[in-house]
Amino acid sequence: MVFDSLKDQMAGRDNLTPMQIAQHSLFTAREKLDLLQQLKADATGALEEGEDFGFGAEEIDEAIAYVHEGVQSGVGTQTVLKGDF
Repeated sequence: MVFDSLKDQMAGRDNLTPMQIAQHSLFTAREKLDLLQQLKADATGALEEGEDFGFGAEEIDEAIAYVHEGVQSGVGTQTVLKGDF
């Protein structure tokens, strides 16, 4: 699944921040929100276990709000396909 490979990439050196996910042009708004919600759950679980997840729930909430604002403005409802730039 796309999210699995993205999660694998996030564990490597080229980590994506929540805002980079929110601004990513290859995901629909629904895909971004699904991924960000999963990250928020993971970050919250890590915090409860006393582990550092790399970013907090607040940063994820800001990215979620950014996606919602984009949807309200009519942006981010479709992915950008190669050649559409």
